[in-house]
Amino acid sequence: MTRRTIILLVLIVIFSTHPVFAVQYISSPPLGKAVSTTVKSCADIKNIQLPLITWGGDIPTVFANGNNVTTQKGSLFDKEGLGVQLKREDVFTRQLEAYLACQSPFLRGTMGMINMAAEVTNKDPRTKLNVVYQLTWSAGGDAMVVKDGIARPEDLKGKTIAVQAYGPHVDYLGKILKDAGLSMKDVTIKWVSDLTGTDNTPMAAFYEKGIAAAMVIIPDALALTSGGNIGTGSEDSVKGAKILLSTKTANRVIADVYAVRSDFLEANRDKVQGFVHALLLAEEEVKNLFKSREARAADYQKMIQSAATVLLDSPQAVKDTEAMYADAEFAGFKGNVKFFTDFKYPRGFDQLTGEIQTAFISLGLMSAKTALIPPALDYRGLQEGLTDISGVELPRFDSAKVATVVTKKQQQGTLSEGALYSFEVYFEPNQNTFTADLYSEAFKKVIDLASTYGGAIITIEGHSDPLGYLKKKKEGESEILLSRVRQSAKNLSLTRANAVRDSLMGFAVKQGVTLDASQFAVVGHGIGKPSSGLCGDDPCAPKTKQEWLNNMRVEFRIIQVEAEESVFNPL
Repeated sequence: MTRRTIILLVLIVIFSTHPVFAVQYISSPPLGKAVSTTVKSCADIKNIQLPLITWGGDIPTVFANGNNVTTQKGSLFDKEGLGVQLKREDVFTRQLEAYLACQSPFLRGTMGMINMAAEVTNKDPRTKLNVVYQLTWSAGGDAMVVKDGIARPEDLKGKTIAVQAYGPHVDYLGKILKDAGLSMKDVTIKWVSDLTGTDNTPMAAFYEKGIAAAMVIIPDALALTSGGNIGTGSEDSVKGAKILLSTKTANRVIADVYAVRSDFLEANRDKVQGFVHALLLAEEEVKNLFKSREARAADYQKMIQSAATVLLDSPQAVKDTEAMYADAEFAGFKGNVKFFTDFKYPRGFDQLTGEIQTAFISLGLMSAKTALIPPALDYRGLQEGLTDISGVELPRFDSAKVATVVTKKQQQGTLSEGALYSFEVYFEPNQNTFTADLYSEAFKKVIDLASTYGGAIITIEGHSDPLGYLKKKKEGESEILLSRVRQSAKNLSLTRANAVRDSLMGFAVKQGVTLDASQFAVVGHGIGKPSSGLCGDDPCAPKTKQEWLNNMRVEFRIIQVEAEESVFNPL
Protein backbone atom coordinates (compact mmCIF):
# COMPACT_ATOMS: atom_id res chain seq x y z
CA MET A 1 0.00 0.00 0.00
CA THR A 2 1.49 3.33 -1.05
CA ARG A 3 1.88 6.32 1.29
CA ARG A 4 -0.64 8.23 -0.84
CA THR A 5 -3.22 5.43 -0.47
CA ILE A 6 -2.74 5.39 3.32
CA ILE A 7 -3.26 9.16 3.51
CA LEU A 8 -6.42 8.93 1.39
CA LEU A 9 -7.85 6.17 3.60
CA VAL A 10 -7.13 8.17 6.75
CA LEU A 11 -8.83 11.24 5.24
CA ILE A 12 -11.87 9.18 4.28
CA VAL A 13 -12.18 7.88 7.84
CA ILE A 14 -11.80 11.36 9.32
CA PHE A 15 -14.22 13.01 6.91
CA SER A 16 -16.85 10.31 7.34
CA THR A 17 -16.60 10.44 11.13
CA HIS A 18 -16.63 14.14 12.00
CA PRO A 19 -17.72 17.31 10.25
CA VAL A 20 -15.12 19.16 8.21
CA PHE A 21 -17.03 22.44 8.00
CA ALA A 22 -16.48 25.37 10.37
CA VAL A 23 -19.39 26.11 12.66
CA GLN A 24 -20.73 29.63 12.16
CA TYR A 25 -21.03 31.13 15.63
CA ILE A 26 -23.38 34.06 16.13
CA SER A 27 -23.91 36.86 18.61
CA SER A 28 -26.79 36.60 21.06
CA PRO A 29 -27.91 40.10 22.03
CA PRO A 30 -31.08 40.64 24.07
CA LEU A 31 -34.14 39.83 21.99
CA GLY A 32 -35.02 43.52 21.97
CA LYS A 33 -32.02 44.10 19.70
CA ALA A 34 -32.61 40.99 17.59
CA VAL A 35 -36.33 41.57 16.93
CA SER A 36 -37.84 44.89 15.84
CA THR A 37 -41.27 43.90 14.50
CA THR A 38 -44.01 46.54 14.62
CA VAL A 39 -46.77 45.65 17.08
CA LYS A 40 -50.27 45.16 15.66
CA SER A 41 -53.44 44.84 17.71
CA CYS A 42 -54.69 41.32 18.27
CA ALA A 43 -57.98 41.56 20.15
CA ASP A 44 -60.27 40.51 17.29
CA ILE A 45 -58.08 38.05 15.38
CA LYS A 46 -60.29 35.37 13.79
CA ASN A 47 -57.92 32.79 12.37
CA ILE A 48 -55.58 31.67 15.13
CA GLN A 49 -52.12 30.47 14.18
CA LEU A 50 -50.85 28.26 16.99
CA PRO A 51 -47.10 27.64 17.26
CA LEU A 52 -45.63 24.24 18.10
CA ILE A 53 -42.06 23.13 18.68
CA THR A 54 -40.47 19.75 18.03
CA TRP A 55 -41.14 18.20 21.42
CA GLY A 56 -43.14 15.30 22.83
CA GLY A 57 -45.23 17.70 24.90
CA ASP A 58 -46.81 19.00 21.70
CA ILE A 59 -48.33 15.65 20.70
CA PRO A 60 -51.59 16.35 22.61
CA THR A 61 -51.89 19.71 20.82
CA VAL A 62 -51.94 17.93 17.46
CA PHE A 63 -54.53 15.51 18.87
CA ALA A 64 -56.68 18.36 20.23
CA ASN A 65 -56.82 19.77 16.70
CA GLY A 66 -58.21 16.51 15.32
CA ASN A 67 -54.85 14.97 14.37
CA ASN A 68 -54.38 17.66 11.75
CA VAL A 69 -52.73 21.04 11.25
CA THR A 70 -56.18 22.52 10.60
CA THR A 71 -58.92 22.17 13.20
CA GLN A 72 -61.17 19.22 12.35
CA LYS A 73 -64.89 19.14 13.01
CA GLY A 74 -65.64 17.35 16.27
CA SER A 75 -62.09 17.80 17.61
CA LEU A 76 -61.45 19.07 21.15
CA PHE A 77 -60.51 22.52 19.87
CA ASP A 78 -63.61 22.59 17.69
CA LYS A 79 -65.84 21.69 20.67
CA GLU A 80 -64.40 24.71 22.50
CA GLY A 81 -65.32 26.95 19.57
CA LEU A 82 -61.73 27.31 18.39
CA GLY A 83 -60.34 27.16 14.88
CA VAL A 84 -56.54 27.05 14.71
CA GLN A 85 -53.81 26.45 12.19
CA LEU A 86 -50.84 24.64 13.71
CA LYS A 87 -47.39 25.90 12.70
CA ARG A 88 -44.21 24.23 13.88
CA GLU A 89 -41.59 26.89 14.57
CA ASP A 90 -38.41 25.99 16.44
CA VAL A 91 -36.67 29.33 15.76
CA PHE A 92 -37.91 31.43 18.64
CA THR A 93 -37.13 34.80 17.07
CA ARG A 94 -39.56 33.94 14.24
CA GLN A 95 -42.21 32.99 16.78
CA LEU A 96 -41.71 36.31 18.55
CA GLU A 97 -41.98 38.27 15.30
CA ALA A 98 -45.26 36.52 14.48
CA TYR A 99 -46.51 37.21 18.01
CA LEU A 100 -45.77 40.95 17.83
CA ALA A 101 -47.30 41.25 14.35
CA CYS A 102 -50.41 39.35 15.51
CA GLN A 103 -49.95 36.51 13.09
CA SER A 104 -50.36 34.49 16.30
CA PRO A 105 -51.56 35.62 19.74
CA PHE A 106 -49.60 32.75 21.35
CA LEU A 107 -45.97 32.03 22.17
CA ARG A 108 -44.78 28.46 22.69
CA GLY A 109 -41.51 27.87 24.48
CA THR A 110 -39.76 26.96 27.68
CA MET A 111 -39.98 29.26 30.69
CA GLY A 112 -36.49 30.44 29.77
CA MET A 113 -37.51 31.37 26.24
CA ILE A 114 -40.63 33.15 27.47
CA ASN A 115 -38.62 35.15 30.02
CA MET A 116 -36.14 36.16 27.30
CA ALA A 117 -39.05 37.60 25.32
CA ALA A 118 -40.60 39.49 28.24
CA GLU A 119 -38.49 42.63 27.88
CA VAL A 120 -39.69 42.94 24.29
CA THR A 121 -43.34 42.03 24.84
CA ASN A 122 -43.81 44.12 27.98
CA LYS A 123 -42.96 47.36 26.19
CA ASP A 124 -46.51 47.45 24.86
CA PRO A 125 -49.55 46.70 27.05
CA ARG A 126 -51.16 44.80 24.16
CA THR A 127 -48.37 42.22 23.96
CA LYS A 128 -47.68 41.62 27.65
CA LEU A 129 -47.15 37.92 28.24
CA ASN A 130 -49.74 35.96 30.19
CA VAL A 131 -48.39 32.44 30.82
CA VAL A 132 -51.54 30.30 30.79
CA TYR A 133 -50.54 26.65 30.57
CA GLN A 134 -47.68 24.34 31.47
CA LEU A 135 -47.42 21.41 29.08
CA THR A 136 -44.53 19.42 30.50
CA TRP A 137 -41.26 19.13 32.34
CA SER A 138 -38.36 17.77 30.34
CA ALA A 139 -37.59 14.40 31.91
CA GLY A 140 -34.78 13.05 29.77
CA GLY A 141 -34.93 14.90 26.47
CA ASP A 142 -32.11 17.39 27.09
CA ALA A 143 -28.52 17.01 28.22
CA MET A 144 -25.11 18.57 28.74
CA VAL A 145 -22.34 16.64 27.02
CA VAL A 146 -18.74 17.21 28.15
CA LYS A 147 -15.30 16.12 27.04
CA ASP A 148 -12.77 14.12 29.01
CA GLY A 149 -11.52 15.85 32.16
CA ILE A 150 -14.85 17.31 33.30
CA ALA A 151 -16.25 15.19 36.12
CA ARG A 152 -18.55 17.62 37.92
CA PRO A 153 -20.38 20.86 37.05
CA GLU A 154 -17.84 22.90 39.02
CA ASP A 155 -15.16 21.73 36.56
CA LEU A 156 -16.85 23.88 33.89
CA LYS A 157 -15.24 27.02 35.32
CA GLY A 158 -13.15 28.68 32.63
CA LYS A 159 -14.43 26.30 29.93
CA THR A 160 -16.20 27.07 26.64
CA ILE A 161 -19.75 25.79 26.14
CA ALA A 162 -21.82 25.65 22.92
CA VAL A 163 -25.50 26.62 23.29
CA GLN A 164 -28.30 27.45 20.87
CA ALA A 165 -29.09 31.16 21.01
CA TYR A 166 -32.58 31.93 22.36
CA GLY A 167 -33.19 28.18 22.69
CA PRO A 168 -34.52 25.90 25.42
CA HIS A 169 -31.16 25.24 27.11
CA VAL A 170 -30.02 28.69 28.20
CA ASP A 171 -31.83 28.62 31.55
CA TYR A 172 -30.90 24.94 31.97
CA LEU A 173 -27.23 25.91 31.75
CA GLY A 174 -27.80 28.78 34.18
CA LYS A 175 -29.28 26.42 36.76
CA ILE A 176 -26.44 23.88 36.39
CA LEU A 177 -23.86 26.62 36.96
CA LYS A 178 -25.76 28.22 39.85
CA ASP A 179 -26.02 24.94 41.74
CA ALA A 180 -22.25 24.47 41.25
CA GLY A 181 -21.56 27.86 42.80
CA LEU A 182 -20.76 29.38 39.41
CA SER A 183 -22.37 32.00 37.22
CA MET A 184 -22.59 32.61 33.48
CA LYS A 185 -19.57 34.89 33.83
CA ASP A 186 -17.43 31.92 34.90
CA VAL A 187 -17.68 30.27 31.46
CA THR A 188 -17.35 31.30 27.83
CA ILE A 189 -20.43 30.68 25.73
CA LYS A 190 -20.33 30.14 21.99
CA TRP A 191 -23.78 30.71 20.49
CA VAL A 192 -25.08 28.73 17.51
CA SER A 193 -28.21 29.41 15.47
CA ASP A 194 -29.88 25.99 15.45
CA LEU A 195 -30.53 23.14 17.84
CA THR A 196 -30.44 20.28 15.36
CA GLY A 197 -30.60 19.48 11.65
CA THR A 198 -27.99 21.92 10.27
CA ASP A 199 -24.25 22.59 10.31
CA ASN A 200 -24.57 25.22 13.06
CA THR A 201 -25.69 23.30 16.12
CA PRO A 202 -24.23 22.60 19.57
CA MET A 203 -23.53 19.04 18.40
CA ALA A 204 -21.52 20.28 15.43
CA ALA A 205 -19.64 22.73 17.66
CA PHE A 206 -18.73 19.96 20.11
CA TYR A 207 -16.40 18.40 17.53
CA GLU A 208 -14.22 21.52 17.59
CA LYS A 209 -11.13 21.51 19.75
CA GLY A 210 -11.91 24.57 21.88
CA ILE A 211 -15.41 23.47 22.92
CA ALA A 212 -15.46 21.63 26.26
CA ALA A 213 -19.23 21.15 26.62
CA ALA A 214 -22.46 21.47 24.66
CA MET A 215 -26.15 21.70 25.54
CA VAL A 216 -27.95 19.28 23.22
CA ILE A 217 -31.10 17.23 22.78
CA ILE A 218 -30.81 13.62 23.87
CA PRO A 219 -30.49 11.99 20.38
CA ASP A 220 -27.42 14.16 19.74
CA ALA A 221 -26.10 13.41 23.22
CA LEU A 222 -26.38 9.66 22.59
CA ALA A 223 -24.60 10.00 19.25
CA LEU A 224 -21.74 12.01 20.75
CA THR A 225 -21.22 9.54 23.59
CA SER A 226 -21.56 6.20 21.79
CA GLY A 227 -25.06 5.49 23.03
CA GLY A 228 -24.82 7.32 26.34
CA ASN A 229 -21.64 5.60 27.53
CA ILE A 230 -18.19 7.08 26.81
CA GLY A 231 -17.48 8.28 23.30
CA THR A 232 -15.07 6.03 21.42
CA GLY A 233 -14.34 8.44 18.58
CA SER A 234 -16.03 6.20 16.03
CA GLU A 235 -19.05 7.13 13.93
CA ASP A 236 -20.55 10.40 15.31
CA SER A 237 -18.99 10.16 18.77
CA VAL A 238 -16.16 12.17 20.32
CA LYS A 239 -13.51 10.19 22.16
CA GLY A 240 -13.93 10.51 25.91
CA ALA A 241 -17.25 12.40 25.67
CA LYS A 242 -19.96 11.68 28.22
CA ILE A 243 -23.32 12.98 29.40
CA LEU A 244 -22.57 15.03 32.51
CA LEU A 245 -26.21 15.72 33.33
CA SER A 246 -29.53 15.16 31.60
CA THR A 247 -33.06 16.18 32.45
CA LYS A 248 -33.72 12.60 33.49
CA THR A 249 -31.86 13.63 36.65
CA ALA A 250 -32.55 17.39 36.56
CA ASN A 251 -36.23 16.85 35.77
CA ARG A 252 -37.54 20.11 37.25
CA VAL A 253 -35.49 22.59 35.26
CA ILE A 254 -37.07 22.95 31.81
CA ALA A 255 -40.78 23.75 31.94
CA ASP A 256 -42.60 24.03 28.59
CA VAL A 257 -45.46 26.52 28.48
CA TYR A 258 -47.88 28.52 26.37
CA ALA A 259 -48.25 32.28 26.80
CA VAL A 260 -50.86 34.56 25.28
CA ARG A 261 -51.03 38.28 24.47
CA SER A 262 -52.86 40.55 26.93
CA ASP A 263 -55.09 42.19 24.32
CA PHE A 264 -56.22 38.81 22.98
CA LEU A 265 -56.82 37.45 26.49
CA GLU A 266 -58.86 40.45 27.60
CA ALA A 267 -61.09 40.22 24.52
CA ASN A 268 -61.26 36.41 24.36
CA ARG A 269 -61.01 35.12 27.91
CA ASP A 270 -63.51 32.32 27.22
CA LYS A 271 -61.48 31.17 24.20
CA VAL A 272 -58.27 31.03 26.24
CA GLN A 273 -60.08 29.11 28.98
CA GLY A 274 -61.37 26.71 26.31
CA PHE A 275 -57.91 26.38 24.79
CA VAL A 276 -56.41 25.27 28.11
CA HIS A 277 -59.36 22.97 28.79
CA ALA A 278 -58.96 21.28 25.39
CA LEU A 279 -55.23 20.72 26.00
CA LEU A 280 -55.89 19.18 29.41
CA LEU A 281 -58.48 16.81 27.93
CA ALA A 282 -56.15 15.97 25.03
CA GLU A 283 -53.30 15.18 27.40
CA GLU A 284 -55.43 12.68 29.31
CA GLU A 285 -56.75 11.07 26.12
CA VAL A 286 -53.28 10.74 24.56
CA LYS A 287 -52.00 9.18 27.77
CA ASN A 288 -54.87 6.68 27.63
CA LEU A 289 -54.06 5.86 23.99
CA PHE A 290 -50.44 5.13 24.89
CA LYS A 291 -51.59 2.83 27.71
CA SER A 292 -54.09 0.95 25.52
CA ARG A 293 -52.25 1.09 22.20
CA GLU A 294 -52.94 -2.58 21.44
CA ALA A 295 -56.63 -2.54 22.31
CA ARG A 296 -57.15 0.73 20.44
CA ALA A 297 -54.59 0.15 17.70
CA ALA A 298 -56.40 2.11 14.96
CA ASP A 299 -56.92 5.21 17.12
CA TYR A 300 -53.36 5.00 18.42
CA GLN A 301 -51.82 4.72 14.95
CA LYS A 302 -53.84 7.66 13.69
CA MET A 303 -52.72 9.79 16.64
CA ILE A 304 -49.02 8.85 16.60
CA GLN A 305 -48.61 9.04 12.82
CA SER A 306 -50.32 12.44 12.71
CA ALA A 307 -48.00 13.72 15.43
CA ALA A 308 -44.98 12.29 13.59
CA THR A 309 -46.07 14.05 10.41
CA VAL A 310 -46.59 17.43 12.08
CA LEU A 311 -43.58 17.35 14.41
CA LEU A 312 -41.04 15.35 12.39
CA ASP A 313 -42.33 15.72 8.82
CA SER A 314 -42.88 11.98 8.28
CA PRO A 315 -45.64 9.54 9.25
CA GLN A 316 -42.92 6.88 9.39
CA ALA A 317 -41.11 8.67 12.26
CA VAL A 318 -43.27 6.87 14.83
CA LYS A 319 -40.41 5.48 16.94
CA ASP A 320 -38.80 8.91 17.26
CA THR A 321 -42.16 10.47 18.15
CA GLU A 322 -42.75 7.82 20.82
CA ALA A 323 -39.27 8.48 22.21
CA MET A 324 -40.03 12.22 22.42
CA TYR A 325 -43.23 11.47 24.29
CA ALA A 326 -41.31 9.31 26.78
CA ASP A 327 -38.92 12.21 27.48
CA ALA A 328 -41.78 14.52 28.45
CA GLU A 329 -43.38 14.50 31.91
CA PHE A 330 -46.82 16.02 31.49
CA ALA A 331 -47.95 18.52 34.12
CA GLY A 332 -51.68 17.84 33.81
CA PHE A 333 -54.34 19.60 35.82
CA LYS A 334 -52.66 18.90 39.17
CA GLY A 335 -49.31 20.12 37.93
CA ASN A 336 -50.75 23.32 36.48
CA VAL A 337 -52.54 24.22 39.69
CA LYS A 338 -49.38 23.52 41.68
CA PHE A 339 -47.06 25.33 39.26
CA PHE A 340 -49.11 28.52 39.07
CA THR A 341 -50.78 28.81 42.48
CA ASP A 342 -48.60 27.10 45.14
CA PHE A 343 -46.10 29.70 46.24
CA LYS A 344 -44.39 27.23 48.56
CA TYR A 345 -43.46 25.04 45.59
CA PRO A 346 -39.73 25.71 44.99
CA ARG A 347 -40.05 24.97 41.26
CA GLY A 348 -43.19 27.03 40.74
CA PHE A 349 -43.92 29.81 38.26
CA ASP A 350 -42.65 32.73 40.34
CA GLN A 351 -39.59 30.88 41.62
CA LEU A 352 -38.51 29.84 38.11
CA THR A 353 -39.12 33.34 36.76
CA GLY A 354 -36.86 34.92 39.40
CA GLU A 355 -34.15 32.28 38.96
CA ILE A 356 -34.16 32.53 35.15
CA GLN A 357 -34.15 36.32 34.99
CA THR A 358 -31.23 36.55 37.44
CA ALA A 359 -29.18 34.25 35.20
CA PHE A 360 -30.17 36.10 32.03
CA ILE A 361 -29.27 39.49 33.46
CA SER A 362 -25.79 38.24 34.33
CA LEU A 363 -25.47 36.96 30.76
CA GLY A 364 -26.64 40.22 29.18
CA LEU A 365 -29.77 38.63 27.71
CA MET A 366 -31.94 40.89 29.87
CA SER A 367 -31.20 44.34 31.25
CA ALA A 368 -33.50 44.18 34.28
CA LYS A 369 -36.15 42.00 35.86
CA THR A 370 -39.58 42.32 34.33
CA ALA A 371 -42.97 40.98 35.30
CA LEU A 372 -44.54 37.85 33.88
CA ILE A 373 -48.27 37.47 34.45
CA PRO A 374 -49.55 34.13 35.79
CA PRO A 375 -52.85 32.82 34.39
CA ALA A 376 -56.17 34.23 35.49
CA LEU A 377 -58.13 31.04 34.84
CA ASP A 378 -61.19 29.41 36.33
CA TYR A 379 -59.59 26.20 37.61
CA ARG A 380 -62.89 24.84 38.83
CA GLY A 381 -64.29 25.14 35.32
CA LEU A 382 -61.20 23.44 33.89
CA GLN A 383 -61.98 20.27 35.88
CA GLU A 384 -64.96 19.41 33.68
CA GLY A 385 -64.45 16.08 31.90
CA LEU A 386 -61.07 15.38 33.50
CA THR A 387 -60.43 12.25 35.55
CA ASP A 388 -57.07 12.90 37.23
CA ILE A 389 -58.15 15.69 39.58
CA SER A 390 -58.32 14.08 43.03
CA GLY A 391 -56.34 15.67 45.81
CA VAL A 392 -55.95 19.05 44.09
CA GLU A 393 -56.20 22.05 46.41
CA LEU A 394 -57.82 24.73 44.28
CA PRO A 395 -57.42 28.48 44.86
CA ARG A 396 -60.24 29.98 46.91
CA PHE A 397 -60.66 32.85 44.48
CA ASP A 398 -61.55 32.62 40.82
CA SER A 399 -58.47 34.34 39.38
CA ALA A 400 -60.17 35.13 36.08
CA LYS A 401 -63.03 36.96 37.76
CA VAL A 402 -60.71 38.70 40.21
CA ALA A 403 -58.67 39.99 37.25
CA THR A 404 -61.85 41.20 35.54
CA VAL A 405 -63.10 43.01 38.66
CA VAL A 406 -59.75 44.67 39.39
CA THR A 407 -59.18 45.69 35.76
CA LYS A 408 -62.66 47.21 35.55
CA LYS A 409 -62.16 49.13 38.80
CA GLN A 410 -58.75 50.32 37.62
CA GLN A 411 -60.19 51.56 34.30
CA GLN A 412 -63.04 53.33 36.07
CA GLY A 413 -60.76 54.77 38.77
CA THR A 414 -62.85 53.11 41.50
CA LEU A 415 -60.30 50.83 43.20
CA SER A 416 -60.73 52.82 46.41
CA GLU A 417 -64.48 52.08 46.48
CA GLY A 418 -65.19 49.13 48.72
CA ALA A 419 -61.70 49.34 50.23
CA LEU A 420 -61.79 48.39 53.89
CA TYR A 421 -58.17 49.24 54.64
CA SER A 422 -55.14 50.52 52.80
CA PHE A 423 -51.56 51.37 53.62
CA GLU A 424 -48.37 52.09 51.72
CA VAL A 425 -44.74 51.02 51.71
CA TYR A 426 -42.02 53.13 50.14
CA PHE A 427 -38.88 52.42 48.20
CA GLU A 428 -35.80 54.25 47.02
CA PRO A 429 -35.03 55.36 43.45
CA ASN A 430 -34.01 52.42 41.22
CA GLN A 431 -34.97 49.90 43.92
CA ASN A 432 -36.26 46.57 42.57
CA THR A 433 -35.93 44.25 45.57
CA PHE A 434 -37.98 44.32 48.76
CA THR A 435 -36.29 42.28 51.47
CA ALA A 436 -38.00 41.08 54.62
CA ASP A 437 -35.49 42.88 56.86
CA LEU A 438 -36.75 46.23 55.50
CA TYR A 439 -40.45 45.40 55.17
CA SER A 440 -41.13 42.74 57.80
CA GLU A 441 -43.61 44.88 59.77
CA ALA A 442 -45.61 45.70 56.65
CA PHE A 443 -45.55 42.05 55.60
CA LYS A 444 -46.76 40.93 59.03
CA LYS A 445 -49.63 43.41 58.74
CA VAL A 446 -50.64 42.02 55.34
CA ILE A 447 -50.49 38.43 56.65
CA ASP A 448 -52.77 39.40 59.54
CA LEU A 449 -55.24 41.17 57.26
CA ALA A 450 -55.24 38.31 54.73
CA SER A 451 -55.93 35.83 57.52
CA THR A 452 -58.72 37.95 59.01
CA TYR A 453 -60.40 39.06 55.80
CA GLY A 454 -60.10 35.82 53.87
CA GLY A 455 -63.03 36.70 51.58
CA ALA A 456 -61.60 40.04 50.44
CA ILE A 457 -59.32 40.82 47.52
CA ILE A 458 -55.96 42.34 48.40
CA THR A 459 -54.47 44.52 45.70
CA ILE A 460 -50.77 45.30 45.56
CA GLU A 461 -50.52 48.52 43.56
CA GLY A 462 -47.24 49.88 42.28
CA HIS A 463 -46.60 53.57 41.59
CA SER A 464 -43.69 55.23 39.80
CA ASP A 465 -41.91 58.59 40.03
CA PRO A 466 -43.27 61.03 37.38
CA LEU A 467 -40.30 63.42 37.47
CA GLY A 468 -38.50 61.87 34.50
CA TYR A 469 -41.64 62.11 32.36
CA LEU A 470 -42.25 65.73 33.39
CA LYS A 471 -38.68 66.70 32.50
CA LYS A 472 -39.03 65.07 29.06
CA LYS A 473 -42.28 66.95 28.46
CA LYS A 474 -40.74 70.26 29.53
CA GLU A 475 -37.91 69.63 27.06
CA GLY A 476 -40.50 69.37 24.27
CA GLU A 477 -40.12 65.67 23.48
CA SER A 478 -42.56 64.13 21.00
CA GLU A 479 -45.80 62.53 22.11
CA ILE A 480 -44.54 59.16 20.84
CA LEU A 481 -41.53 59.32 23.17
CA LEU A 482 -43.64 60.58 26.07
CA SER A 483 -46.06 57.69 25.53
CA ARG A 484 -43.14 55.26 25.72
CA VAL A 485 -41.93 56.88 28.95
CA ARG A 486 -45.41 56.52 30.47
CA GLN A 487 -45.59 52.87 29.42
CA SER A 488 -42.11 52.19 30.76
CA ALA A 489 -43.12 53.68 34.10
CA LYS A 490 -46.23 51.50 34.14
CA ASN A 491 -44.18 48.38 33.42
CA LEU A 492 -41.70 49.32 36.15
CA SER A 493 -44.48 49.85 38.68
CA LEU A 494 -45.96 46.44 37.84
CA THR A 495 -42.55 44.80 38.16
CA ARG A 496 -42.09 46.37 41.59
CA ALA A 497 -45.57 45.34 42.71
CA ASN A 498 -44.81 41.77 41.65
CA ALA A 499 -41.48 41.92 43.50
CA VAL A 500 -43.30 43.04 46.67
CA ARG A 501 -45.82 40.21 46.28
CA ASP A 502 -43.06 37.64 45.78
CA SER A 503 -41.16 38.89 48.84
CA LEU A 504 -44.37 38.86 50.88
CA MET A 505 -45.17 35.27 49.88
CA GLY A 506 -41.62 34.15 50.62
CA PHE A 507 -41.73 35.86 54.01
CA ALA A 508 -45.03 34.13 54.83
CA VAL A 509 -43.59 30.71 53.96
CA LYS A 510 -40.64 31.32 56.31
CA GLN A 511 -43.13 32.32 59.03
CA GLY A 512 -44.98 29.02 58.54
CA VAL A 513 -48.04 30.79 57.13
CA THR A 514 -49.79 29.74 53.92
CA LEU A 515 -51.19 32.65 51.95
CA ASP A 516 -53.57 32.02 49.06
CA ALA A 517 -51.92 33.65 46.04
CA SER A 518 -55.30 33.90 44.29
CA GLN A 519 -56.40 36.44 46.92
CA PHE A 520 -53.80 38.94 45.69
CA ALA A 521 -54.12 41.04 42.53
CA VAL A 522 -51.11 42.99 41.27
CA VAL A 523 -51.64 46.37 39.62
CA GLY A 524 -49.19 48.77 37.96
CA HIS A 525 -50.37 52.38 37.93
CA GLY A 526 -47.16 53.90 36.60
CA ILE A 527 -47.33 57.69 36.98
CA GLY A 528 -51.13 57.82 36.70
CA LYS A 529 -51.90 58.25 40.41
CA PRO A 530 -49.09 60.27 41.98
CA SER A 531 -49.26 61.26 45.62
CA SER A 532 -48.51 64.82 44.48
CA GLY A 533 -51.82 64.82 42.58
CA LEU A 534 -52.78 65.57 38.98
CA CYS A 535 -52.48 68.89 37.19
CA GLY A 536 -54.77 68.44 34.22
CA ASP A 537 -53.91 65.13 32.55
CA ASP A 538 -50.35 65.05 33.90
CA PRO A 539 -48.90 64.47 37.35
CA CYS A 540 -48.19 67.59 39.36
CA ALA A 541 -44.48 68.25 39.70
CA PRO A 542 -43.25 67.45 43.22
CA LYS A 543 -42.32 70.66 45.05
CA THR A 544 -40.09 69.07 47.67
CA LYS A 545 -37.78 66.09 47.97
CA GLN A 546 -40.31 64.43 50.28
CA GLU A 547 -43.09 64.81 47.71
CA TRP A 548 -40.77 63.27 45.15
CA LEU A 549 -39.97 60.30 47.40
CA ASN A 550 -43.64 59.81 48.33
CA ASN A 551 -44.45 59.00 44.70
CA MET A 552 -42.23 55.89 44.86
CA ARG A 553 -44.54 53.56 46.70
CA VAL A 554 -46.51 50.32 46.70
CA GLU A 555 -50.01 50.43 48.15
CA PHE A 556 -51.85 47.52 49.74
CA ARG A 557 -55.63 47.72 49.58
CA ILE A 558 -58.14 45.27 51.11
CA ILE A 559 -61.29 45.37 48.97
CA GLN A 560 -64.67 43.93 49.88
CA VAL A 561 -66.15 41.87 47.01
CA GLU A 562 -69.28 40.40 48.58
CA ALA A 563 -71.34 41.94 45.76
CA GLU A 564 -69.23 39.94 43.29
CA GLU A 565 -70.50 36.55 44.44
CA SER A 566 -68.79 34.57 41.69
CA VAL A 567 -65.33 35.87 42.60
CA PHE A 568 -64.93 34.02 45.89
CA ASN A 569 -65.39 30.27 46.35
CA PRO A 570 -65.53 29.65 50.12
CA LEU A 571 -63.84 26.55 51.47
